[in-house]
Amino acid sequence: MSSLKKPLLSNKLELTGTVWLASDIHLGPDTPKTWAQFSAFLQRAGNEADALIIGGDLFDAWVGDDVALNTPSEWLANVLNQLADTGRKTQLYIARGNRDFLIGRQLCNRIHATLLPEPAFIQTDFGPILFTHGDELCTDDKSYQRFRSVVRNHTVQKLFFSLGMPLRERIARMARQRSMQANKTKRAEIMDVNAVAVKDMFMNYDIKTLVHGHTHRPAVRVFDLGQSGVLRHVVLPDWDYDHSESPRGGWLHITADTLKLVSTTNHDFPIFERP
Repeated sequence: MSSLKKPLLSNKLELTGTVWLASDIHLGPDTPKTWAQFSAFLQRAGNEADALIIGGDLFDAWVGDDVALNTPSEWLANVLNQLADTGRKTQLYIARGNRDFLIGRQLCNRIHATLLPEPAFIQTDFGPILFTHGDELCTDDKSYQRFRSVVRNHTVQKLFFSLGMPLRERIARMARQRSMQANKTKRAEIMDVNAVAVKDMFMNYDIKTLVHGHTHRPAVRVFDLGQSGVLRHVVLPDWDYDHSESPRGGWLHITADTLKLVSTTNHDFPIFERP
């Protein structure tokens, strides 16, 4: 563990009122049912939430903003139009995930959204939280972390963007296929967040609430530290109505008094209410 605390992030985001966070929707041409559910969620968020954060992996794959800005396919055009409509109604923030880490400011401008920094320090009425997608916390997965360091390199990304669209899409498909094949042989605990990495995040940033997605293992874990207060570790649910035997979705609902996970399928999640 690092012995030095990192300074509080200078780009602190102030969000008042009702804040919703959703992550890991994995939209693509083969997810019509998931999109129908998420589209309804976006309409509701535009009417009920003062701010909406989409915390990474909004798309199952993303090979560059120019796809969306120049020649979007029909399903993508529908998604972008719905997101833009939501962005006109409420504050909309987009974070990068491990599937759509190539999202940029051009896309965010198109949908009236703000690109979230990594990690993001957010001041809410409930209190400060630190948000990150979560894949960087899976430190036991050494092969993935090596891959992550390569594809997040700006020089590598610049070279990728110089390629034609068909080649970019082919590379993305190959990378996804290799990842899926590799995950079949990995132990489940390797693909979960590392407890030490989570503890480091709490200690290094001097925070009490950490929120992330990525692992598809929704939970609200509360650790009572006595006089030092409590630590809250919140894991967001994923969305899947197309490829799972148990359709699911959900989001984190934050108000001045409540921090709770809300399920789209009436599944009971833990709730933490301010004393």
